Amino acid sequence: MVGKKVRMERIINRETGRTVIVPMDHGVTVGPIAGLIDIRESVTMMVNGGANAIIIHKGIVSAGHRGAGRDVGLIVHMSAGTSMSPDPNHKVPVCTVEEALKFGADGVSIHVNLGAADDAAMLAHFGEVSSKCMEWGMPLVAMVYTRGEHIRNEYDVKHLKHAARVGAELGADIVKVNYPGSPSAFEEVIKGCPAPVVIAGGEKMESDSDILTMVENSIKAGGAGVSIGRNVFQHSSPSDMVKAISDIVHGNVSAERAVSWLRGSK
Repeated sequence: MVGKKVRMERIINRETGRTVIVPMDHGVTVGPIAGLIDIRESVTMMVNGGANAIIIHKGIVSAGHRGAGRDVGLIVHMSAGTSMSPDPNHKVPVCTVEEALKFGADGVSIHVNLGAADDAAMLAHFGEVSSKCMEWGMPLVAMVYTRGEHIRNEYDVKHLKHAARVGAELGADIVKVNYPGSPSAFEEVIKGCPAPVVIAGGEKMESDSDILTMVENSIKAGGAGVSIGRNVFQHSSPSDMVKAISDIVHGNVSAERAVSWLRGSK
């Protein structure tokens, strides 16, 4: 498993054991939204801010997501679904681990919605991908959410604990879940998950302070970092926002100090 260890160090800071991942796979789900229209420019801003890794689909790798500057950890997303679908919670396989290897990926990611009408199919795909990742030494990031007809609150800690544990049980190297709203609740999630847990950014937030406070609280609770998309690439100063988040994740800087720096940078 030496190959997996080498690849993991390309997506997780080897000194802090934490990571700042920027998912940029939204083009399949909702189209070329603000912040992702020129993907090469967007990726460059994430890299300049200090992101450890990005998540994109295979076609964007082929199109050329990097052309200059520092490298960045490459995680190829393997699940897809669109907002036009009769069931947007359904995600289908659109890539293989072998394809990702050919694209030079440092890791792959999948998306599972527990509670969706066909979550069994998504779990089956999770199991297949996990086996292939073990075979090839490929790190696996599992985005596990609880979304469906009977899920009243996807931020409920009882659901998040279950989601995180599913990710670990099926072999994910990093599990991504929603943040439950408080450090104590997030501690519960982490205690029940033997794999590193990172938080999702969710919908676009109202203020920089809200985002950075959430990041700080997640780290204090024992989180392994973040996987934040829209609240970064749709920020008025994307590179600065990534840097502010990275300072908290890797440097244990307070949210208050990060917000102050961010305001000064503007």
